[in-house]
Amino acid sequence: MNTGMLWFDNDPKSTLLTKIEHAVSYYQQKYGIVPNICYLHPSMINTDPVKSNTIDIRPNQMVLPNHLWIGTQESPAAA
Repeated sequence: MNTGMLWFDNDPKSTLLTKIEHAVSYYQQKYGIVPNICYLHPSMINTDPVKSNTIDIRPNQMVLPNHLWIGTQESPAAA
């Protein structure tokens, strides 16, 4: 990830997808770039599976529960 932002959201009434959408919107307003990757604690996926067509959602043990690490990941260069 080249640029990232840590987002905290522990609202039990919001779905995981809603939390990610709020983080994406804020990130886009703040940095002027649409993020394409989101890392979150694996326990967040186990309790509320989610798929998105706009952002790659990946589990990562290093991210604390209720946090999203969101940013941009460049595609590997073509050989």
